[in-house]
Amino acid sequence: MNGPVSLPQPQWESVLPPQFEALCPPPQLLPGENIDHYHALQAAIFRDINPQSAIECLLVVDIAELTWEIQRYRVLRHRLLTTYRQKAIEITLRRVDVAGNSPEARKVAEFYTVQNALDWQLDSKAAAEIEARLHAYGFDQHAVNMEAHVQAREVLSLFEALLTGAQLRRLSLLKELNAFRASAGASFGSRLRTLNNSVHATHQGK
Repeated sequence: MNGPVSLPQPQWESVLPPQFEALCPPPQLLPGENIDHYHALQAAIFRDINPQSAIECLLVVDIAELTWEIQRYRVLRHRLLTTYRQKAIEITLRRVDVAGNSPEARKVAEFYTVQNALDWQLDSKAAAEIEARLHAYGFDQHAVNMEAHVQAREVLSLFEALLTGAQLRRLSLLKELNAFRASAGASFGSRLRTLNNSVHATHQGK
């Protein structure tokens, strides 16, 4: 009897110092997202910023999460437009096949228009024929893309707000990280000057 096959899971070498690994939570990925791609992005950001403390590490974790989130929104926005292209094809076909018909013929034409748009989505040969017919009436790929954007405009506005929000939060974290490092550097400099003054005073007292 054949049982399920357990494939070896890819192992990713952590870029974090051992004392910081507990600060990095496991990624919350959506179905279809690639864990190796996530780790590669996270590793690149950690190596670039090179956090030196727990606070810096926490900030960099959030920066990596937001960067992944931005990429996710871009992928979903593209898939959204791909989905809305079927609706755009249907609307464009309606302009060609339905307009000008009698009310009785219009109902039949509407039915076939919906069916043809579905065929366009599922059948590559039908898609090529439909696109060629639309092109003959002056509706090229740019016209279809424009119609898809018009149909998806409300949802696209949502994605634009999500993208902008994530980008602003990431920028804010980068500024916070720079401010923290500047403050830590100033504190270290102050402590170093105090130590030097103390040593100097000790030598003068001898």
